[in-house]
Amino acid sequence: MKKIASVTLTAALLLTVLPAQISHVSAETVSELEKKINDLEKEESQLNSEKSKLEGSKQETESKLGENEKKQGSVEQEINSIDEKLSDTQSKISTKENEISDTNSQIEKLGNKINELTDRIKELKEEITVLEDRIAKRDALLKDRLRAIQQNGGEMKYLAVIFGSNSFGDFITRTTAVNTIMDSDKTIMEEQAADKKVLQASKEEVETSKVEVEKQKVAVEDKKKSLENQKQDLVALKGQLDNQMAQRETLLAQLEEEHGDLEEHKMGVEEEQKVLSDQAAAVKVAMQQYESQKGELEQLAKEEAARKKAAKSSSAPSSNTGSGTASATPSTGNSKGIFDWPTQGRISSYYGIRSLGNHKGIDIANSTGTEINAASSGTVTRSAYSSSYGNVIYIYHPQYNKTTVYAHLSARSVNLNDSVSSGQHIGAMGNTGHSFGSHLHFEVHEGQWNQGAGIDPMPFLK
Repeated sequence: MKKIASVTLTAALLLTVLPAQISHVSAETVSELEKKINDLEKEESQLNSEKSKLEGSKQETESKLGENEKKQGSVEQEINSIDEKLSDTQSKISTKENEISDTNSQIEKLGNKINELTDRIKELKEEITVLEDRIAKRDALLKDRLRAIQQNGGEMKYLAVIFGSNSFGDFITRTTAVNTIMDSDKTIMEEQAADKKVLQASKEEVETSKVEVEKQKVAVEDKKKSLENQKQDLVALKGQLDNQMAQRETLLAQLEEEHGDLEEHKMGVEEEQKVLSDQAAAVKVAMQQYESQKGELEQLAKEEAARKKAAKSSSAPSSNTGSGTASATPSTGNSKGIFDWPTQGRISSYYGIRSLGNHKGIDIANSTGTEINAASSGTVTRSAYSSSYGNVIYIYHPQYNKTTVYAHLSARSVNLNDSVSSGQHIGAMGNTGHSFGSHLHFEVHEGQWNQGAGIDPMPFLK
């Protein structure tokens, strides 16, 4: 409404100062307003088109986000499945390792037993050597005895010895001696038979035991080889599963990074949609203001026409005087400039290409809290906080079809859709958002603000 009041006051001054030319001025002003209204209608149409494109981009991004989330879900299921297989495989490997350990213990025990049997065989061989020596000596003794018996008539000789006794006592003595000799022969025969039996049994026992144990050892060693082969297969399977897990985890990380990029893009689109919506609302406000101004000027034109008609019937001359005031402002000496300087300070960075990319405006450095003013009259199309711009204000100037941007503020004093006049206080200089030191980042855009556009502000500053 400040703009409307300003136009009304201007029209009143024109009626008193330039009565003869008011009809021409009013008609020209109305024509200009109609042109600006038409321009705003085109701008509104363009904004709606941009909003439609952004909505399509947003829907496409949301679709990609949905696909990304499905892929993430599928990959997570695969990872869980692989993880279960890995756990099962690791459990089987542990079981095989335990079985191999038990088998090694068995092999060790059987080896010890074989060693014991080998020692026992060695002992038995020594015993067998003794037995064989003893048996050989007995065999020689028995052969001698048999030979003597054969040479002396066998048992008849024993009877001759007995019956050749001289007395009963001598008979008893001879009978006892013969019995002793016969018992001795019998004992020798029995011991010989027993030793031979023991010898045969010992040989059979040791050989049989050794053969059995060696068979057991071969079987256990074969079992160990089988278990080790099974373990190698499981270790190879685990290696394959580890590779699959690593691939899936890499893929999941890539999908998560892609999801983050898509989310960030979606947020950027939503932010741009919000800016465009705010700008569209500002355009409507400006159109309403221009329509109102147009109506007022048309009404003033009608009143002036009526006044002229009444003046023709009067002969009394009239005279008018007028006065005005002007304020001095800092100047760059640019006579074609349309914007006032938004703040005081030194230019720390100009518009153009820099090492980190394109600088879309100029930076004016000064202490935090330095007053920031509107470069010209217009409508606030954004007053918010941005992660990059910090506290930021956009002002659309329909009279020039341009937008000015004031970024990194420490404070904002105007709100969305507020009408501001040239030089009006709108905030304070700061260091918010992606900023390095207190300064004002000032941009100029052709038409409405565009994220990827921006023109050099210097030619437009007075």
